[in-house]
Amino acid sequence: MATHITFKPVIRDHKNHIGIYFPYDEMLIQEVKSAGARWSSSLKCWYIENTRENFNQLYERLKGKGWIDLSELKKQPKTKSQHETPSLPTLSTEAAEQIRVFEQWMQSKRYSSSTMKTYTEAIRTFLRYHAAKRVHEITEQDLIAFNNEYILKNRYSSSFQNQVVNAVKLFYQRMEKRSLNPEEIHRPKRSKKLPNVLSKEEVKAILEAPGNLKHRTMLGLIYACGLRRSELLNLTVMDIDSKRKQLYVRQAKGNKDRYIPLTNKILTMLDGYIKVYTPQYWLFEGQVKNQQYSAKSLQSVLKQSLVKNNIKKPVTLHWLRHSYATHLLESGTDLRYIQELLGHSSSKTTEIYTHVSANSLHKIKSPFDDL
Repeated sequence: MATHITFKPVIRDHKNHIGIYFPYDEMLIQEVKSAGARWSSSLKCWYIENTRENFNQLYERLKGKGWIDLSELKKQPKTKSQHETPSLPTLSTEAAEQIRVFEQWMQSKRYSSSTMKTYTEAIRTFLRYHAAKRVHEITEQDLIAFNNEYILKNRYSSSFQNQVVNAVKLFYQRMEKRSLNPEEIHRPKRSKKLPNVLSKEEVKAILEAPGNLKHRTMLGLIYACGLRRSELLNLTVMDIDSKRKQLYVRQAKGNKDRYIPLTNKILTMLDGYIKVYTPQYWLFEGQVKNQQYSAKSLQSVLKQSLVKNNIKKPVTLHWLRHSYATHLLESGTDLRYIQELLGHSSSKTTEIYTHVSANSLHKIKSPFDDL
């Protein structure tokens, strides 16, 4: 009997989304994740923003893998915002095929899933904007026009602007065997922001706030090992080596593996968590057994901790990683070791923590004191 897959209209962050409902199925989960869908614990479904492009991609991935029920989705009335927001033209068949081949090439080159997703979405948006042109007809001037008339006009971030430039350059080098002249491409200057760091007292309050053991363990492990959010969520039970007191982080940013030492305190917490929750594969599972914990839910855990402690700062999970690195530096850990623990390719990336270390700053004597 064919699996019943239902598309329903749902609202997330005041925007229209497609809710995807189906019985637990690993193959279907991978398909919707590949299409860019996310899991919602509150809605009990996977969801993706309701655009024609997303719908077409989702439908193509699920077609033939079950019976797709669109009856609820067709009832959804268009909102005012949908009429007011101009949509980009539909991607041409030629462009869609080239993007598919480009994505396969990135897979063969072992690009990370996040980089593949970022580049694919960026090039898809760019080619949709220039849908009136054939792919081989697009020039540097078209990229400049896209920058001025789409990115800047809609006030998109400099990060998105750089992503588009990188994606377009790589796409044309691979698919069209030609390079776009970098001198003709407008790149924004990168803002030089210092990392946000919490005091040890603030970290302690945040980590102890959750009443749920799983939530305390997740936040605790991020700080104890300086993990990125994705690194925590991608951990498996096998990545914990209790005998050697090590955590194995696989294929992190830049496809790098690394080992991180585990203290007795965090090992005891992990042991207690595993005994209570008995995870099978993913170290941290969602509400559905054998399903990876969602990034959105993890962010919600942190938010609740901040509310409990009345912390008004715009703290993110990455602040815990920054705090870990800074606290290590302040305790006398050599910068080279911190670089290894964080998985940084360049020491220059790690050196930024010297600018926020309280120990370093307190050594500076103000000339005011000599007056």
